[in-house]
Amino acid sequence: MKKFKKNIKTMATVAMAAVTLVSCNYLDIVPPATPDFKDTMKDRDATLGFLYSCYAGLRSWANSKPESYLSASDEFVEPMEYGYAFSYYNFNQVTPTEHNDLGPWVNIYNNLGQCHLFTKYLPVLNPEQVTEEDRTRWMAEIKFLEAIYHNILLDAYGPIPLVTGYIPQNTAKTGFPGRSPYDACVDSISKWYDEAAQTLPATVSTEELGRGTSTACYALKAKLLVHAASPLWNGHFPYPTWKNKDGKLLVSNTYDASKWQRALEACNKAIEYATTTGQRSLFDMKTSESLRKLDKLPLPTYEGEDTTFSKHVMQMRYLTTSTEEEGNHEVIFGVVVDADAHIRTGMPHGCLVKNDGNAVGGWAGLSPTLNAIESFYTKDGKLPKDDPNFYNESEWFESAGIKGKERIIKLNAYREPRFYAWVTFDGDEYSQVISNGKPLVCNYLKSDKAYQGYNPTLYQRDNSQTGFNMKKNVQPNFKWTGTGSNNMRIVPRTVIRLADLYLLRAECYANLGQTDKAIGDLNIIRERAGVPDLTAADVTSEHPIVEWVHNERFSELFFEGERAQDLRRWMLAPQYLGANVRKGLNALSKADPSFAEFNTPKKIDQPFQWSNRMYLIPVAVSEVYSNPQLVQAPGY
Repeated sequence: MKKFKKNIKTMATVAMAAVTLVSCNYLDIVPPATPDFKDTMKDRDATLGFLYSCYAGLRSWANSKPESYLSASDEFVEPMEYGYAFSYYNFNQVTPTEHNDLGPWVNIYNNLGQCHLFTKYLPVLNPEQVTEEDRTRWMAEIKFLEAIYHNILLDAYGPIPLVTGYIPQNTAKTGFPGRSPYDACVDSISKWYDEAAQTLPATVSTEELGRGTSTACYALKAKLLVHAASPLWNGHFPYPTWKNKDGKLLVSNTYDASKWQRALEACNKAIEYATTTGQRSLFDMKTSESLRKLDKLPLPTYEGEDTTFSKHVMQMRYLTTSTEEEGNHEVIFGVVVDADAHIRTGMPHGCLVKNDGNAVGGWAGLSPTLNAIESFYTKDGKLPKDDPNFYNESEWFESAGIKGKERIIKLNAYREPRFYAWVTFDGDEYSQVISNGKPLVCNYLKSDKAYQGYNPTLYQRDNSQTGFNMKKNVQPNFKWTGTGSNNMRIVPRTVIRLADLYLLRAECYANLGQTDKAIGDLNIIRERAGVPDLTAADVTSEHPIVEWVHNERFSELFFEGERAQDLRRWMLAPQYLGANVRKGLNALSKADPSFAEFNTPKKIDQPFQWSNRMYLIPVAVSEVYSNPQLVQAPGY
C-alpha cells in the first residue's frame, strides 16, 4: 500500500506535465512536446509509475468524498462557515457559473486523458524490461480505470460524453462527443468492467492494494446495474423531454423490470466471485476481538446488555479502521487517501487538557442530524418510532435514568451496536483511552475547554451543530497525549465492500418480489452487526421489504458516501432533503445550557432546499460553450 501510494505521488507530476488542457477538459489532450517525456516510459519502473499516476484521479475523488457532493444528504451537517461542497449542494446553490467546479468533471476527465495518453504511448515508446504479461495487465487496468472514471461521472451528471480514446488536438468541434443516452452509458461501462475482469487478477498483494482487480470489476458492475434499475433511471426521470441537440432522448421514460433481473444476475456473480476467487469475507468477531486484545482495550459497558453486545460495538468500530494486513477482508476496492480532516472534523473538541494547559481534540463540526439518530435501530432491530418495546416518542428527550449516566436521554439508550460504534452524544463514553490513556465521557452541557459543549469564543466555528458528533473512522485505540501528539491512522477509503453487495442484491430481490431472499441477505448484515433477524412478520404493507432495504443501507453504510446517491436514485430526495426537514438538538443556543434546554429538538438553521434539478450536477458553462454537442443538465 505504501509503495503504491508513493509511486502515484512521485510520478503524477512528471506524467501530467505531458498533458495540456485547453477548452473542453476531456477533449484537447495534446501530444507531449517536452524532450524528457520519453523518460516517463524509459523502462519498467518508470512506466509502472506512469500507470500509477493514472490512478491519481481516484485518490483525489476519494480524498474529497466526505465533504463533497457525495455527502449532500441528511446524515450530517457542518457549520455553514466551513463552506464545503456538500453544503452548496444541500442549499441548491450550485449553478453552471457558481461552484460548478465542485463536481468531478474536470478531475475525472483530466485523468481519463492521462489514461489515453498511457495507452497511446506504451507501444510507441516501447520501454525496456516490460514483458508482454506487464502490457496485458496494464492495459486491463486502464480499461478498469476507464470504466470507474466514467461510472463516477455517470453518478454525478447522468448521461455523459463517452471518451474512450485519444482525441487529436486538431479535431473539429463538430467531432466533439455530446452526451450519450443513460442506458448506452451503462452498457458501455458494464462492458468495460467485463473486459477488464477477463485479464485482471482477482486479488493483489498488500503493496499493490488500490490497483484494479477482477473482483472489483464485478462488484462495481453490479452496483452500476442496480443504480440503473432504480426509479430515477428506470421510467421516472423528472425531465422526460431531456434530449440531445440531435433530438435523441437522453433518459428512457419507460419502466423496464428486466433491469432488476439483469442487476440481480450481476450481484449473484459478484458475490459468488468475491467470496471464492476474490477471497473476500465479512469482517468477523474473531478478528475484531484479536485486534481489541492486541490494543489492550477493555469492553465498553451498556445498560442491560451482555458482553456479546459490547463485542459487536467494538467489531463495528474496527470494521472501518482496520486493514487487509490485520485480517479485514471485507473491502473489495478502496483508495489510499492523504487527508485526516474528515476524522478531526467529526471528533469532539476538549478531548484532553495538555501539559501546557491548552485543550486538544477534534473540530467537532461534523454533526450527525437527529434524523440520522432516529434512523438507527433499537436493540430489537426496529426503528425507534416503530418498536413497541422502546420508549414512547413523547419521552425520547428525557433522561433514561441510567445510574451514573443520567445525562443519556431515552432516545440514545438501548440502541443497536452500530449506533454506539459510529456516533457520540452527551453522556456517551467516546473512547476508553483517548485522553492520554483514560476514557472520555462526552459532556455537551459544559463549555469549559475540558468539555465538549458549545463555546463560540474558545472554538469559534468549531462546534457541534446538532449535539452529536462522529466516532466512525476513529480507531478504538486513538489517543491524545499530554504534548498534543496522537496515534491517528488513516486506512484506505472504501469504494465498495462486501456488505454493500449483499444489500444491493437484497434490493434486487425486493424489487422482484422475492421477499424471502431479500430478508436472507438483510439478515446476513444484521447478524454480523448484532441486530436481531428480520422476519416475514416484520414485512407489512406499512413497512414493505423495500423500506427495510432502505433502512439497512442507511445503518450499515452510514457516512460512507452512499446516502446522497441512494436518496436520489430512489427518488426520495424531496422527502428527506427539502427545507425544514433536518433536525438537531438545541446545541447552539447558549453556552452551558440546562439538560432540558439542550435536549430540545429543533430544525437546523441552515437554508436547505430541494429542487428536482439537484438530481444532477450542472456542467460548467465554459464546457457547454466549447462543445456545441453538449447540452446542459435540465433545470440549470
